[in-house]
Amino acid sequence: MLRSTVVLMALAAPVWAEQPKLGPNAVAITDDHAFLRQAPAPDFWAFAPFVKPQVTPTACTVAALAAAVNGLRGLPASAEEPVLTQQALLEAVGDPEWIAMTAPDGTGVPFDALARFAAASLRAAGLARYEAEAVRLSGPDDLDRLRTILRTNEASADDAVVVAYNQGVVTGDWFGGHVALIGAYDGEADRVLILEVDQEWYIPYWTPVAVLAQAIVTPVADPDSPFPGEVGGLIHLRPQD
Repeated sequence: MLRSTVVLMALAAPVWAEQPKLGPNAVAITDDHAFLRQAPAPDFWAFAPFVKPQVTPTACTVAALAAAVNGLRGLPASAEEPVLTQQALLEAVGDPEWIAMTAPDGTGVPFDALARFAAASLRAAGLARYEAEAVRLSGPDDLDRLRTILRTNEASADDAVVVAYNQGVVTGDWFGGHVALIGAYDGEADRVLILEVDQEWYIPYWTPVAVLAQAIVTPVADPDSPFPGEVGGLIHLRPQD
């Protein structure tokens, strides 16, 4: 993701500081963590410890996928084996396009390329029995399909869901493309926890499933985006049948 324009606006316009950190469609995990204290929340406990800040403004895909494959692998048993860092994942995949797209001056990654990089990340992490299924929503009302994926994901830590979405629809801020990892699904409240890698600006937050669906299908509105009109989707990392 690219936020240089937003930073300049924040410095130039004092009124920006009056805007809430999160809009009405997002609630910080520090303000609401009851679900995580009451429910098993297997995904949160498996993946949250591995979520690190994206290392460049365009590296949200790398951060999200590194957290996903680390969570699926678990903490290495040997003291000599490191946790897979974002840089180590990029090097292990070895795709020049991904490296260029996520460099400090990179373009970021469109959804179709994200699906390829997710599959390559599974192979690089030694998760050969897993597949990366790319899922597009047909529209903001395609909620049953989204809820089915979220319920499956919440049942165990044996799979992971990476989501590509228009961040501003959720946060009320920068309306550009972003990628993060799903941390939990509260079915009773019909809301989802985003394990945010854009940690210069945010921490994990809850958002209603209907809002996330809208964010997934809302085209990127950032005029500086190299992928105008890009919409998101889900990458479901799961064991092959």
